[in-house]
Amino acid sequence: MTPGRDIGRLIEIMAALRDPATGCAWDKEQTFSTIAPYTVEEAHEVADAIARGDMPDLCEELGDLLLQVVFHARMAEEIGVFAFPDVVEAITTKMIRRHPHVFGDADAREAGAAKGFWEKIKAVEKAERRNGQAAGLLDGVTAALPALARAVKLQSKASTVGFDWDDPRAVIAKIREELAEIEAELDRPKNDPERIEDEVGDLLFAIANLARHVGTDPDQALRRTNAKFMRRFGAIEAALASAGRTPAEASLDEMEALWVEAKSAER
Repeated sequence: MTPGRDIGRLIEIMAALRDPATGCAWDKEQTFSTIAPYTVEEAHEVADAIARGDMPDLCEELGDLLLQVVFHARMAEEIGVFAFPDVVEAITTKMIRRHPHVFGDADAREAGAAKGFWEKIKAVEKAERRNGQAAGLLDGVTAALPALARAVKLQSKASTVGFDWDDPRAVIAKIREELAEIEAELDRPKNDPERIEDEVGDLLFAIANLARHVGTDPDQALRRTNAKFMRRFGAIEAALASAGRTPAEASLDEMEALWVEAKSAER
């Protein structure tokens, strides 16, 4: 079988890999549950390629992510529930329905431009899935999202009905408040780990909210800081190694001084 630029070739390849008689042993034994972690991993690798600005790698990672979609669709087809064309039809239907201001007639375009129209459409979709039962505004925010991403999604949803601050400085004040509550917990004669965890969670939620208000992706910001920490700690290790020493043999003051040097060198 030869490579191709058409999605049909990828679908054919996956069908061959899953063929009960001649397919790949590993691919044949996979299930939705065993493949799901790979799907999440590939999505993160797409995000990482974007963060690094590596376009050739992004192209490859998008292919890996697309393979995950085809893999799940193939397994669904084998048990007779849906196939890849159904996935395409579902998403094209959804995008057209949710963008009447682009794909509808003049009246639909005017209505679709109104504030909150997107949320109204999604609420109708949720009600249809629940057999007419009304759903809460936040019910559609999946718990499977990474915690920081889900915090931003919850906050963004709530903001659509006006439950939000209109000034980032108000969020900063909330962060100070949450920090004070952590300090108060630490000052107790006997710390309660569960209460401290709650307060740390509140602080992280507030920080995610600040990131949203200033237009920053908190996960991406933390990724950059993680990379920065690795660079600077690596510089500490290199400086100590040149003197025949390791971080375990150095004092905190020595490592802090080397950290400041590495930070200054980057600037």
